[in-house]
This record gives sequence, C-alpha cells and structure tokens, in this order.
Amino acid sequence: MTQQGVRWTSGQVLAPAPDDVSRKTGKGTGPGTRTEFGTGNGGRAMTGRERSGEDQKDWDFTGEAAGRTADPEAARRRAERRAARITAGAVELEQRLADLLRGGLAAAEQAGHGAWEETAARMVDAQAPGLAARTRELGAIPGSGPGWPVRLLEECALLHLLVRAWLSVDELPGPLAATVRTRVGLTSPAGGAPVRDHWLVLAQYDAADGRLTTRRAWLHGRESGRPALLLSYGAAGRAPQLALPVGRVVDAELTPHRGAGQLRAELSEEFEVLEPSGAPPPGGPVADALAGYGRALAEDPWLDAWPATLADVVPIPGAEGWQLADAKGGSALLVSPSALGRPSLWRLAALSGGGPVTVFGECGHRGFTPLAAWDPDGGEPVALT
Repeated sequence: MTQQGVRWTSGQVLAPAPDDVSRKTGKGTGPGTRTEFGTGNGGRAMTGRERSGEDQKDWDFTGEAAGRTADPEAARRRAERRAARITAGAVELEQRLADLLRGGLAAAEQAGHGAWEETAARMVDAQAPGLAARTRELGAIPGSGPGWPVRLLEECALLHLLVRAWLSVDELPGPLAATVRTRVGLTSPAGGAPVRDHWLVLAQYDAADGRLTTRRAWLHGRESGRPALLLSYGAAGRAPQLALPVGRVVDAELTPHRGAGQLRAELSEEFEVLEPSGAPPPGGPVADALAGYGRALAEDPWLDAWPATLADVVPIPGAEGWQLADAKGGSALLVSPSALGRPSLWRLAALSGGGPVTVFGECGHRGFTPLAAWDPDGGEPVALT
C-alpha cells in the first residue's frame, strides 16, 4: 500500500489501510461486513414469463447475484420462491396495519413494541429486510413524546404505500419499480454509468441500531456537480473501517445504484486523496432546498433524507427550536429534532456569530439536519456530526 491510491471495487471496499472492508452479501463475517438493503422484484409470486433471465441477472433474489450462477434455471426458481415469500409477508403486514387502524392508535401505546418485533421477525423470515426494518421502527413511536399518534399514522401510511407498491410493482414505471424493490429489501448491484470526478467529502457519520453500524458519507463532484452517498457497514458495536476525512478531495470513479431519486454509489476505481479544498459546493436559498427535496419525494415517497447546501443562512433559536433562516429573505428551515441535542449545533452558532454561513445537511420530513458548515471567509469545513 502506498500513498498514491487505493483500489475500490464494486464487490468490496478497501479502506486506506491494509484491512479490507466488505459489505455483507449473504456470506462473510467480521467488523467490516457489508449489508446490502437493495431491491426486489415482483408484486406476486413471479413466473418465468414475468421475470426474464436478463432481469434475474440485474436483481438479486437469492443473496448472491443470480447472473453469476452456473444454472440460470435454478436461479429462476429461487427468484420465484423468494418473491412468493416476500409477497406473502407483504400481505400479512398489510393485514397487521389494517388491524391497528381498526383497533385505534391509542391501543398501540399499551401494546408495547413486542408485537411489532414479532411482525418484523416474520418479515425477516419472508426475506424482506426493508419491510422488517420499517416495521421495527413503528414499535418505537408510541409513547415517544407529544404528537406520537400523528407520527405513527404517517409511518403506517408510508409502510402501507410500500406494501401496495410491491404488490403491483410490475405495473409501475421502471425507475419507481426499482425504488420499490430497493425499499422492500432486495439487492441490486451498482449498474449506472461510472462518473470520474474530484469528489469533495462533505460529511461522514455513523448510525447504529443495535445490530449494525451504518456509516454514511456524502460527496460532491467538483466538475459534475453531482452529490453521491457512500454507505459502509460494520457489525454491532464496531465501526466500519471505511473513513473519508471531511474536507478532503478524492480523485475517484463512482458507479451509481439504480432507483428513482437514488444517490447511492460505489467507489469503483483506483483513486488518490488530494489536498483539502476549502470552497463549499454551490448553495442556494431555503426555497431551492425545499424544491429539490419535493422533487426527490415525488420519485421516492419513502425517502428519509435528501442532501442540500444552504447559502447565506443564519442559525436562529426560537420557541419551536432552532431554525436556519435566509439572511436576505423570509424563509427558514426548522432544524430536525434529532440534531437539537448535539453540541455541534452550538458549534454552528459560534461559527455564525449571528452572521450568514453556508451549511450542508440533509432535508427530511422532520426538518433539516446540519452536517457541515463554512464561514464567509472560507477555510476548511467545520464538521457538525
């Protein structure tokens, strides 16, 4: 290993160290194990007429790429069996959601999260990890604070929409169908056209759910202007080994994943780490960020976060929490509740000093999560994670 570069492939990820980091694809263990929550096919048990051999090469129904098997017919049969299991699980989940609404949301607080854990386990048995994850999240909402019935109803509606989309996925437009398969939990390899660029690392942070640690890294292409999201995974309690310092620029080729509104990509070619770049990506007012988020939601209703760079905004505390307000306009974005307890929010306020700053973060339905900021005089980004 030299300082000149590191080889990245779509099948594994090599960190800038001798240890390799791979994502779990159905085999392999260790702290760098990689898990793909990708895409799935079929609104019902699929037949050979419904899923061609070429389609089976693209979508992974078996835990390994079907196109790599020496027996396409066996891969087709496995694909049909898994699609049938997922469909059966989706039908059961739809009934569970209907029972909840029939009994009333108030009963959900007394029932506890045990019933949701059981339902999530059944989705795992149905080989639909995406449905399982969203089902498990429902159990944490009842009793989580003021307004929890509204939040529970919102999440139930999104989950029901996903179930119905899966059951009619063959009738959806191609990009939206790919997104539905992704959200249900079947995997698809990175298959877009590779993009070579100098990528600025905007943010990096970890999220753990007790089973898996997920590391999210946001990048911005200096020449292409494209944002990209890199994901890496580690076993519970152990951080992924992939690390990209915020503010660094890497010369790399990224291969995007499929799906409407998806920014997910894989580092696929050798790259080298360049000198840090102090210039932030191009930003805009709050209205532009909201418009971009709205367009992304139209393509992917289950979107959790969308990247946005806010230029010339001022962090302002208020009765409803912190806001990021346009310095020259009347628009503002609420800071998401998940970010309110972070010390980095005060770091942002100190950087601003009451004046305008440039902030990069994630737009979501709960508000804006600041991840990095730049002061008007330039310099390196300040990480807010």
